[in-house]
Amino acid sequence: MDIVKQLTSELNIREEQTANTLLLLKEGATIPFIARYRKENTENLDETQIRTIAKKHRYYMDLEERQETILESIKSQGKLTPELENKILSITNKTELEDIYLPYRPKKATRASKARDAGLEPLARWIYELRDSHADFEAEASSFINKHKGYGNPGKVIQGACDILAEELSDDAEIRKWLRKLASCEGSFVSAARKEYASQKTKFQMYYDFWEKTDKIASHRTLAMLRGEREKVLSLKIEIPEAKALAYLELHFINHPQSAAAHILKDVVKDSFERLLLPATETEIRRELRDRAEQEAFRVFADNLRVLLLAPPAGHKPVLGIDPGFRTGCKVVALDLTGKFLEHRIIYPHEPQNKKADAERTILEMIEKHGIELIAVGNGTASRETDVFIRQTISKINEGRRPICVIVSEAGASVYSASKTAGEEFPDFDVTVRGAISIGRRLQDPLSELVKIDPKAIGVGQYQHDVNQADLKSALEDVVESCVNLVGANLNLSSVDLLKYVAGLNRTAASNIVSFREKNGAFASRKELKKVPGIGEKSFEQAAGFLRIPDAANPLDNSAVHPERYSLVEGMASDIKMPLEKIIGNVDLVRKIPKEKFISEDVGLPTIEDILCELEKPGRDPREKFQYAQFSEEIKEITDLESGMVLEGTVTNVTNFGAFVDIGVHQDGLVHISQIADCYVDNPQKFVKVGQIVKVKILKVDADLMRIALSLKI
Repeated sequence: MDIVKQLTSELNIREEQTANTLLLLKEGATIPFIARYRKENTENLDETQIRTIAKKHRYYMDLEERQETILESIKSQGKLTPELENKILSITNKTELEDIYLPYRPKKATRASKARDAGLEPLARWIYELRDSHADFEAEASSFINKHKGYGNPGKVIQGACDILAEELSDDAEIRKWLRKLASCEGSFVSAARKEYASQKTKFQMYYDFWEKTDKIASHRTLAMLRGEREKVLSLKIEIPEAKALAYLELHFINHPQSAAAHILKDVVKDSFERLLLPATETEIRRELRDRAEQEAFRVFADNLRVLLLAPPAGHKPVLGIDPGFRTGCKVVALDLTGKFLEHRIIYPHEPQNKKADAERTILEMIEKHGIELIAVGNGTASRETDVFIRQTISKINEGRRPICVIVSEAGASVYSASKTAGEEFPDFDVTVRGAISIGRRLQDPLSELVKIDPKAIGVGQYQHDVNQADLKSALEDVVESCVNLVGANLNLSSVDLLKYVAGLNRTAASNIVSFREKNGAFASRKELKKVPGIGEKSFEQAAGFLRIPDAANPLDNSAVHPERYSLVEGMASDIKMPLEKIIGNVDLVRKIPKEKFISEDVGLPTIEDILCELEKPGRDPREKFQYAQFSEEIKEITDLESGMVLEGTVTNVTNFGAFVDIGVHQDGLVHISQIADCYVDNPQKFVKVGQIVKVKILKVDADLMRIALSLKI
């Protein structure tokens, strides 16, 4: 198989794009680097396209390796023909490849293998090829009686021969392919309650008597039913049109319908279908449905994670981070504008201690002492009560100096607090103090803090625990890598956990950078990066463009312009007879630079335009402007809600069946897909995104089940 041609055809791109991309990947280039700095080579392929090429290339490489293994296996059996070899080498699908190999694959003992071992294959051939409409089957079978092998009478002998034919039918690659297609296009996924749960109320109740076409079923329903089966509440099966399947099998298997063996072969077909083909097809279709559902779950999680990581930062401002609590108090930490820890206190503004005056005094003192401009309150237990207390407290500060108070998602904060990373960063603090630090830093810069947490722990997906965890981890790490390199990383402030995602770096290299920085002071230029142990020319090439040094002598060191193009930019400045420092950020001067004049054999128009765009707005943050929700001070608990209320909230998760919104009552409400817009909604992510501030109407509240139905149709 020519993998380049195969990928080119599948992805509908030019062969040169595929070949050049694969060559760059082979040479060790990272996907963010290729997408940003090698546009001429790929002809402007984006990150998604490049990742698809890399993923599919791995698939076909694995396929080729499997083809070689199969060819060797069949060859060792003396059954490899030129036609079979060509057929195997032409296959581009792993499932179809295994179908072809099935008749040759070493099997465990089966009814058919037992019959073959007893010498019944000639009888099986005689039955299959019989044309005569009159035949004495018992007489023919009598010569094959073998009592030692368990075939002591003609009836058992004939059954053994039929077992051989049934297995041969089920091993036919074309038959299996056709049945899979029938099950995929015309089959149904059927769910029923197990007897012991039929009269019980469970979260799977809607699937107690449920069916849906296999080609229409939504991914979240597939995963929900599979979970119900795993928890032994549901019984699942794939149903396919049996009459249509049997008619097709008989047509393709019974070559002589007028022969005396036709009625026997019909029984063979039915047995093969029910005992072998149907279970195998059901297994394969279930796997296909699961794979499809998992891929969709990965996409939903990845899209939500991307939005969350790229959430607008409140900025480098001094902040109080508060981890709320009732009995154990609220942990309060002060952080400087870079997120550096300053001090921590514990306040008890709520019951049972109810030391409001002391708590108020502590908060006001910390605000004054550290020049606090932001207050981040975690959205866990006692969140709304703490938010109200803080707002009442800061109302006593003059409006011009009053900090902004924001409720921040705690998702994953407890995971970070107990992690090795948090332990190394703050060895002397308990998990609650570490959690408060994380909450405060999330407000300053969500990306820098969230990269420290396993993406799966952030909880912005659907059925994340029901999918392949290794594949999910890989998909989410791709998203984190993409986001970090899109925003860029401050070389003098970024943590190891952020730097490890920069193109060309890993945890070891990131640790070396931080150690070098701590020992030698801040980096003055990008080129100093080469002094770090383990950072060679290749690592520097891949990483440099994504690292920023805000106060560097060369202003390009704080831009996305790659060091390999510095001389080109200097040439541009010289061409319009202006110092480089005067050009950067001056739109009028940048637009005087003649693009075409600087196009060369290795620098095309895409790179020139990227450079000019960066010169206009050097080091610009691609994230949107910071916003936050204003929760109603009267609404604190689910019992405070009433149908018809209109409240402001923050979207916390988006799934294929709707969006979850935090309205400040410790329980997110669900905006079902039918309540997202007045038009048809096929994908909620087209209408809302994680972190978005929205106004919602309360439709229904079930305080017992802790369910809140919301609508965006106001």
